[in-house]
Amino acid sequence: MTSPIPRPRSVLFAPGNRAELIAKLPRAEPDAVVLDLEDAVPSGPEAKAAARTVTRDAARDLIAAHPHLAVFVRVNAVHSPFFGDDLGVLTPELAGVVVPKLESAADVRLVAQALSGRGLSLPVMAGLETGAGVWNAREILVPPVAWAYFGAEDYVTDLGGQRTVGNLEVLYARSRVALAARLAGVPALDIVVTRLGDEAAFREDAAQGRALGYAGKLCIHPAQVPLAHEHFGPTDAEAERARRLLGAAHEAAQSGRGAFSFEGQMVDEPMMARARATLHARGEHP
Repeated sequence: MTSPIPRPRSVLFAPGNRAELIAKLPRAEPDAVVLDLEDAVPSGPEAKAAARTVTRDAARDLIAAHPHLAVFVRVNAVHSPFFGDDLGVLTPELAGVVVPKLESAADVRLVAQALSGRGLSLPVMAGLETGAGVWNAREILVPPVAWAYFGAEDYVTDLGGQRTVGNLEVLYARSRVALAARLAGVPALDIVVTRLGDEAAFREDAAQGRALGYAGKLCIHPAQVPLAHEHFGPTDAEAERARRLLGAAHEAAQSGRGAFSFEGQMVDEPMMARARATLHARGEHP
């Protein structure tokens, strides 16, 4: 399945019942936005029903006003009493649907069947945020899943653990999701930073996520978007170095040389693959 946003750096969430906040989402220029019917909305049936109406109208207005913005809706978990009614909000114009707390391949099949039953072929962003979801990550990341995210808060709650500033308690799960996503060939989105206004905390957390192989960051405040782009998008210096390296590789090939050195390093294929990926992330096609 072809993703409309192959490698999102930032995915900005807003409560599905807050039309005034949803309307402001494009100002931050995120790669994608999510109108949330799950955690951001109270769990009562009346509150969920009211949020669906707001989300349906707000999504339509966002797509009409910002046709190049990737708009998602996060529904409630597949086994929740709200999942079926949430699907009524979805339309073909959405970039995809976010489904939280997926725990098995069977769950993915249920989602696919439910979407097909409504005549929809939307790609899915899979939430891996329970012990079972993390353990079964690889089997979950199959079509129609096109992206994944790791939800640290729900994961730790499910295990009965405690969140800490250093993230040691989620290192294994965070790494497992990133690895499963890599094997499945889908981008993985990194954990939420709940300490709003703490730029240093977000930067440190984003640096950890990128080092582990995540493609981008879940954001819950507009101020986090440019920080996510800074950490997960290639810098000008990284892009320029990639161009130089690939240029040197081309010259070596033209001259019939095999192995060659670049800026004091012997170049191998993984280095060249990273350089090509860097330029692809900036929309360049070396």
